[in-house]
Amino acid sequence: MMAYGNYLHRSMLCCTEWKCWSPGSIVPDALYGGSYDVINDASSPAAGDCCAQQGSARHNWEMNYQEAAIYLQEGENNDKFFTHPKNAKALAAYLFAHNHLFYLMELSTALLLLLLSLCEAPAVPMLRLGIFVHATLELFALIVVVFELSMKMRWLGFQTFIRHKRTMVKTCVLFVQFIEAIVVLVRQTSHVRITRALRCIFLVDCRYCGAVRRNLRQIFQSLPPFIDILLLLLFFMVIFAILGFYLFSPNHSDPYFNTLENSLVNLFVLLTTSNFPDVMMPSYARNPWSCVFFIVYLSIELYFIMNLLLAVVFDTFNDIEKRKFKSLLLHKRTAIQHAYHLLITKQRPSGISFKHFEGLLRFYKPRMCARERYLTFKALNQSNTSLVSLKDFYNFYEVVGLKWKAKRNREHWFDDLPRTAFLIFKGINILVKSRVFQYTMYTVVAVNGIWILVETFMLQGGNFFSRNVPWSYIVFLTIYGVELLLKTTGLGPIEYLSSGWNLFDFSVTLFAFLGLMALAFNMEPFYFIVVLRPLQLLRLFKLKKRYRNVLDTMFELFPRMASLGLTLLIFYYCFAIVGMEFFAGVVYPNCCNTSTVADSYRWVNHTVGNKTVVEEGYYYLNNFDNILNSFVTLFELTVVNDWYIIMEGVTSQTTHWSRLYFMIFYIVTMVVMTIIVAFILDAFVFRMNYTRKNQDSEEDNGIVLEKEISKEEVVGIIELYKRSSAATETAQLQKIVLQMDKYGQMSTLFLGRRSRTKSDLSMKMYEEEIQEWYEEHSKKEESQTPLQEPASASNSSLKPLSLRQRSQTVI
Repeated sequence: MMAYGNYLHRSMLCCTEWKCWSPGSIVPDALYGGSYDVINDASSPAAGDCCAQQGSARHNWEMNYQEAAIYLQEGENNDKFFTHPKNAKALAAYLFAHNHLFYLMELSTALLLLLLSLCEAPAVPMLRLGIFVHATLELFALIVVVFELSMKMRWLGFQTFIRHKRTMVKTCVLFVQFIEAIVVLVRQTSHVRITRALRCIFLVDCRYCGAVRRNLRQIFQSLPPFIDILLLLLFFMVIFAILGFYLFSPNHSDPYFNTLENSLVNLFVLLTTSNFPDVMMPSYARNPWSCVFFIVYLSIELYFIMNLLLAVVFDTFNDIEKRKFKSLLLHKRTAIQHAYHLLITKQRPSGISFKHFEGLLRFYKPRMCARERYLTFKALNQSNTSLVSLKDFYNFYEVVGLKWKAKRNREHWFDDLPRTAFLIFKGINILVKSRVFQYTMYTVVAVNGIWILVETFMLQGGNFFSRNVPWSYIVFLTIYGVELLLKTTGLGPIEYLSSGWNLFDFSVTLFAFLGLMALAFNMEPFYFIVVLRPLQLLRLFKLKKRYRNVLDTMFELFPRMASLGLTLLIFYYCFAIVGMEFFAGVVYPNCCNTSTVADSYRWVNHTVGNKTVVEEGYYYLNNFDNILNSFVTLFELTVVNDWYIIMEGVTSQTTHWSRLYFMIFYIVTMVVMTIIVAFILDAFVFRMNYTRKNQDSEEDNGIVLEKEISKEEVVGIIELYKRSSAATETAQLQKIVLQMDKYGQMSTLFLGRRSRTKSDLSMKMYEEEIQEWYEEHSKKEESQTPLQEPASASNSSLKPLSLRQRSQTVI
């Protein structure tokens, strides 16, 4: 994220970084691309007028750089262009609202509001706060949210603000929360506040939770086909409930079908298999043929419709993913077109010069050094001219994320050592890269795994950790330590740690060593580290390509899975608040003596001989007495094993309508979990298809790009930055020249690297379709916006940002 806040002053005042150029100054055209396009009158102006005109042009260009950077950021974040700042006042608010301090304030406020549920009644006992304290904290957080929304309104304008649906929902929730907090503070007592469940909206709206918003959007987009299949499932359930009532209600010993309500509830529970075969046994004992009813029901509902549900959601999810990729790709393309139009001049409409590209990056990536800016420019410039064309500029997002490093002049880190040392380290390098060494280590890991299994199998209950360190532990740890030492010396620390598997080996070996220290010095609190030893066995998965694909997919999915997990937690929070408001304190030991699940809640002491025996059913611990207990209870409901016991226990203490809460929660979690399963399937199938389509490609190294810079180019860049008084940038570039002089080189090769993303894989997979999307998008843009001649930022007719027309799309 670009640090816009650092450039607020620069956007409001004329930037003085670029000096007036003297007529005799010469800068390489490839770097400079012409001077600022100042429009000269027929008569030569006075020197003061010229400087004033150039100063105005510089200020206009600075505004163009910043606006172009904002467009590119909107394209990257998938922000709608109608939220683009329209004037200087809106720009100031935009810059204030788009920096990490503001984002952290948003996140902190949202977390504070959510964490208040720990302190509000019903509170976690050790975290309980007085009503005045937690109500005051809530009001403070809500005032901060008011400030955030006021800055957003100042940036968007009132008309755009009320058009932004998510913002309006947040505003309505804020109003309700504000009124309730004031009422609690005035009355000094809490009341039923189901609306606390809506506090999660403040977290969802945070900039850092963009992935959660995408997940929620995907869930809502997947609902129509899901609801269709769900209605089909419920239809069959009702039919079987009526049939079951007529078949089994005459049996007075069968409590499951004695009423139509019980028939519906128990068949709903049977769908989760939680009460099977208990629900069948009373009727089965009376007539063995009654099992046909349950077999047919489960075959239709569980094995056909539920799997059909997954198939439909997966197909919908796959289509949504493709449409989402297409939408984001075209949105980025439009953002690039807007930015490109702001960076070209009337004198050079065919491309962007380095000077203007460098100005863009000063706002888009302020921390990027001069070397990386020029390398990014050169990586984009596929035509090797002085200008970056629109066609080349379309690759901006793929290239700007590259991390550039000079390619080493030596093949190995030990090339400059004396011959004897060189031969030793060269031998170690050959050894650690050999297949014999690798398969020897795989064999050691396998033997170690078998040894741990046998050793664990022979252990009995009690203290598993002996005061004496096992000799096997020392032997295997020594072998792993030697392997680590050989690889580090043979490959070099940098090359060794650049591999993810080597990092994993290093971490596991380090933990094993710490475990050895814990055993040797009898540090009992750290004995848990010893349990991590079997993680070494994961190295065996490197042997088979399918296992590597599974692990690679798992690591690629981890960020998205984390966002899906957070999405599930948000649903948990909403249901936990509702559960606490209605069911807090209703479940306790011996609370459900009149229900069919009384044994699970029974707590009885009775004496047998000389001993006191306690019969304790632990289900009373599954309650909604505070937010933490509620989360645990909801997780147990998600797992669905014996979940009906919790439902029936609460129902027996409240009302039959309480069952709706648990059934709705099951359906909601089923939707989310189905989306998660569909996401995993889509990612794995996508990767398999990509692997089959690109069998010869090596994707483990990520995206790698090579670019060569000559000494003359570096000197030219240094001259450019000297004229702009950029001492820091000049010093960094002079180091490159000194390095070339040291090795007697006329050029240096740089490598740009970044990890491969799902977007990169999608670009390969949909390569043919993408061209069709581009053509369709171009025709659509041409029909909507006629081509206009680009307007130079230095044109004397250029209006300030508050009056300037928005950039037009250039195809």
